Amino acid sequence: MDFTFTEEQQAAVEAARAVFSDVAPDRAPSPALTPGAVAEDIDRHLWHELARTDLLGLTLSPDHGGAGLDPIALCLVLRESAKVLARVPLLESCAVATAIERYGERTLAAELLPRAGRGELILTVGANGRSGHDPAELAVSARPYGEGDGSGGADGETGGADGETGGPSGESGWVLDGVQSAVPWAQVADWIAVPAHTAGGRPVLALVPRTRDGVTLADQVSTSGERLAEVRLEAVRVEPRELIETAGCWDWLRSLLTTGTCALALGLGERVLAMTAEYTGGREQFGFPVATFQAVAVQAADRYIDLRAMEATLWQAAWRISADAGGPLPAAGDVAVAKIWASDGVRRVVQTAQHLHGGFGADTDYPLHRYHAWAKQIELSLGPAAAHEEALGDLLAAHPLG
Repeated sequence: MDFTFTEEQQAAVEAARAVFSDVAPDRAPSPALTPGAVAEDIDRHLWHELARTDLLGLTLSPDHGGAGLDPIALCLVLRESAKVLARVPLLESCAVATAIERYGERTLAAELLPRAGRGELILTVGANGRSGHDPAELAVSARPYGEGDGSGGADGETGGADGETGGPSGESGWVLDGVQSAVPWAQVADWIAVPAHTAGGRPVLALVPRTRDGVTLADQVSTSGERLAEVRLEAVRVEPRELIETAGCWDWLRSLLTTGTCALALGLGERVLAMTAEYTGGREQFGFPVATFQAVAVQAADRYIDLRAMEATLWQAAWRISADAGGPLPAAGDVAVAKIWASDGVRRVVQTAQHLHGGFGADTDYPLHRYHAWAKQIELSLGPAAAHEEALGDLLAAHPLG
């Protein structure tokens, strides 16, 4: 496999490193010392810098003011962002924007995407459903306006093969009901992408302004101290153009979100292993750096192997999504493999780092505990390893190899 990156992708990495070079992991209060969220808002200065360097529009076409790069480039930038624990919804906003451009209605894309690329709009997505264990689209129902509210005509019917047409008197649109939990930075987002299901069981993706009537938010806090929200939708009206019915849209967006989470795990793990190498190389016992002790070196080497496996599976998944390439399994299989390695690998890396740092690793004046909290959040985000092992098993059963 050739994982050589293009000049444009490498330029995106260099731009990201320049932006993130001024970001300190301890810019926000420690999650270990803060009872609620570590901050009420995203890092606005960083967000504006990402916009200024065109990194928020990285995967958008030039027609919408973007750079026209692929999800691989986004994963490269996310990898750098995790090394400094960047407190911005970079993954969510870019992934939703890319999905809108790929699947959404053209006038809505033209209205939203240039502003998203300039950092004027923040996009986020509810991908966890009610509990994080069941498919997110099952947590919200979508029905045509007028259906089920007594306004669907003389006999209460709205017509259509799936009962999915407009409301009475030429009115059209959809109504959403349900809950999405743990939505990143929903309180400061302008639009929230909400996966839902129709009466016929089809997954759809609704784009809902945060201030739309019927949308209520309740504060939640992640393991890493970042601000989340439970988004409750009660008879929320959305226009036809705000609901994407294209088959495969939500599956593709979920795959991109999962792959981006793997990129965050890789960047975080690489930074933690570098911190561990620096610490054990300078810490001496019996007159020798502890890094020269076999027990320490072997553990560090095992974690290095974890990181290389995380990297290989990440780029395989990102390539499948970017190129729409075929294979013996659907792209979801490669995404599942990448998330299995990312979840298990990042957990092992931070656990070993804590062990090799000794008591120093638990000192809240030292940033390692922050990385541990972020790693735990990333490990469980969009499903732990066990959930993706189950999904991979289902794919193998449906697509026998050999």
